[in-house]
Amino acid sequence: MIRLKQGTIVLLNGTSSSGKTSISNELVNQKEILFHHLSIDDFIKDYFNNKFSDIEPTREVDEQVIVQITFNPLVSLYYSTIKLFSEMGLNVIVDTVIENDKWFNECLDVFSGQPTLFIGVMCSKEELIRREQTRGDRNIGLAASQFSKVYSIDEYDLEVNTEEMNPSECADKILSFMKSNKDYSAFKKLSKRDSSGSLEDASIG
Repeated sequence: MIRLKQGTIVLLNGTSSSGKTSISNELVNQKEILFHHLSIDDFIKDYFNNKFSDIEPTREVDEQVIVQITFNPLVSLYYSTIKLFSEMGLNVIVDTVIENDKWFNECLDVFSGQPTLFIGVMCSKEELIRREQTRGDRNIGLAASQFSKVYSIDEYDLEVNTEEMNPSECADKILSFMKSNKDYSAFKKLSKRDSSGSLEDASIG
């Protein structure tokens, strides 16, 4: 039996409003390399819309309670789905926010045997706040609350700065890196972290 090449996982890490989705859209729309886009936002929303759209709650549940009950298993399922795509030979863009140590550790566990291109999507806190105010569909302060944890990671295969480059230029930089056949080595250099208590402030980005 011939084993086909695993699909590349393009893992974009940045805060909410850093520009991950815009870059993802550019990568999906170009014609050189076929990509599938899996956003954590869409993954979770689709899950709830498909499974519970016709259910009427009999009482209100605090948003933080929902986060604590659902996010950890859904994020695990999200990561496992990405690995499945790679095993099926599909290139997948991972549009997520690695905002706590538990999710960071799980990324290392699930993707360690896959060809994973780890990309930091960089943006200043001041610009993130400006974008939140402009777009109007995010809670003001969400990106700032994620900033220190998300950007505490200092080992990437590639970084793109969305203040200095537009989404198309960022996508071109990523494609050039992939076509250069350079080794994806960031995940080999990263170490797990102490994840005790790291889910208290989890949120979608």
